[in-house]
Amino acid sequence: MIKILVIDNGGQWTHREWRVLRDIGVETGILPNTTSLEELLSKNADGLVLSGGAPRVGLKDSLGNCGEYLKNLDIPVLGICAGHQFMARFFGGRVEPSKIPEFGKIEIKIDKTDAPIFENLPDAFIVWESHNDEVTVLPKDFINLAHSENCSIQAMMHKNKPFYGLQFHPEVEHTEYGVDIFKNFVKICKK
Repeated sequence: MIKILVIDNGGQWTHREWRVLRDIGVETGILPNTTSLEELLSKNADGLVLSGGAPRVGLKDSLGNCGEYLKNLDIPVLGICAGHQFMARFFGGRVEPSKIPEFGKIEIKIDKTDAPIFENLPDAFIVWESHNDEVTVLPKDFINLAHSENCSIQAMMHKNKPFYGLQFHPEVEHTEYGVDIFKNFVKICKK
């Protein structure tokens, strides 16, 4: 059975990420972001989810040991909300306060429909947003995958590593195709 661990960055929906993974048949668990790299490696995970976090955490905070994970792991990583923002900052992108923060149901448009994380999904659908900050400058080795009316970088992927970031919350039931996004991440982890 595939194992995907959720790193808790203090977000309100971390347990939902864990639950969606469990409900689609993945071995999973939640670990604090203070977990050492050595301990994390001992868990033999096939993939990692960097959860959202407390308000503004993606803008400036370090998110515990998440930098060590991104620097040293070669397994797929999915950053959600603050996890997405942290990933962008870690690889040299920029996160700034949103000109128009997004809360609730927002339509996103998929710019790269062949991206594995959006495989077999429509090119526009409704997602659940909860952010005051956003990625404003894409890191050098990343590709922009999606946008909304007020946020130009709703999703991204690394060009060479299986690292993905989502500004929205696929784990929340209001996000259309959220479970499918997690299933696509599972497929990425199986490769």
